[in-house]
Amino acid sequence: MQKTLSAQYFIELEDKYGAHNYHPLPVVLSKGEGVNVWDTEGKKYFDFLSAYSAVNQGHCHPRIVNAMKSQAEQLTLTSRAFYNDKLGPYEKFMTELFGYDKVLPINSGVEAVETALKLCRKWAYTVKGTADNQATIIFASENFHGRTMAVISASTDPSSTGGFGPYMPGITIVPYNDADALETALKAGNGNVAGFIVEPIQGEAGVMVPDEGYLQKAYDLCHQHNALFIADEVQTGIARTGKMLACDYFDFKPDILILGKALSGGVFPVSAVLADDEIMLSIKPGEHGSTFGGNPIACAVGMESLQVVLDENLAERAYNLGIIFRSRMESLIEKSNLVTKVRGKGLLNALLINDTPESTTAWDICIKLRDNGLLAKPTHGNIIRFAPPLVITEDEIKECCDIIEKTILEFR
Repeated sequence: MQKTLSAQYFIELEDKYGAHNYHPLPVVLSKGEGVNVWDTEGKKYFDFLSAYSAVNQGHCHPRIVNAMKSQAEQLTLTSRAFYNDKLGPYEKFMTELFGYDKVLPINSGVEAVETALKLCRKWAYTVKGTADNQATIIFASENFHGRTMAVISASTDPSSTGGFGPYMPGITIVPYNDADALETALKAGNGNVAGFIVEPIQGEAGVMVPDEGYLQKAYDLCHQHNALFIADEVQTGIARTGKMLACDYFDFKPDILILGKALSGGVFPVSAVLADDEIMLSIKPGEHGSTFGGNPIACAVGMESLQVVLDENLAERAYNLGIIFRSRMESLIEKSNLVTKVRGKGLLNALLINDTPESTTAWDICIKLRDNGLLAKPTHGNIIRFAPPLVITEDEIKECCDIIEKTILEFR
């Protein structure tokens, strides 16, 4: 029965019964393994989006799937009303791996961001001594931290903010990659700035890599003004950029670290906020929580997902293959005026298409890439993000570079 249904059937089904809050590429997927996915008609593709970097370990990694299945047959959910025998070991594993005193387990990436924002404000009131309701948080412009009301209140993207006001107060926005602007905002805060939250590399903005020294300077400025440095590594973390964390390229540890996406290998919603005791213990019992946060399945999956990253040296692989990918794209730029720039770290990269953000050129290129067996998606109109699962081999990355080059050179 499944084989008799066309891709258009499933597309129309979603269009009729689902909310219209996404604009997917017209391909209907039904199977995934490693770096590949297959559509309902059996066509095979290279996945170069990785569910926005949630499947760094590859689709349906058997060790991660088995961890989920095994735990699901044993115990799925207790809520935090009781202890369970997986949360403690998971918390120990996480804190030792990332070097923090405490972890607060949560579900989705944006929930983790919201948790970090609450934690930052609570720390300001209980530890720093900020007057009630005066704490502010600084965000970088062009950010993407999710879609909740608090997060979009700090967005500079009209598609995120339009029609959703009024917005949450206590937010200051400064240009990304501008340490001087951050310093000005910290000084203007008159001691009331609780923290600064930033993506080390802005993924949704088009894989914006900051200038050398920016993040270190931002961290130092925060500490000079007794404010917390919060790193949103939901997309850049878990080996995506060639290190376990993008912040590992620099000589500092964020005061608050936010993780998600690949923390579960893409099989289950798992996210986390990590901080040391002085910060984390400012939240007391009953002040924050989640029914599903820290559930046994998430804990089992999270530990196995991270162990896969370590055992398979995925950070080192991403680092090395990223160099090959960017080198090939630099060569492509010399052959075509359709592509003007490649940027990224590890296997989080983007091509800047030589057209306006309002054009459909990048979208049309992605349709041609789909036809040629590779799936990617535009962001910000004229930028194409390329982020394959980190299990991709050198031969496969070269084959995919061939597909991208062929598509670009033949594009009309």
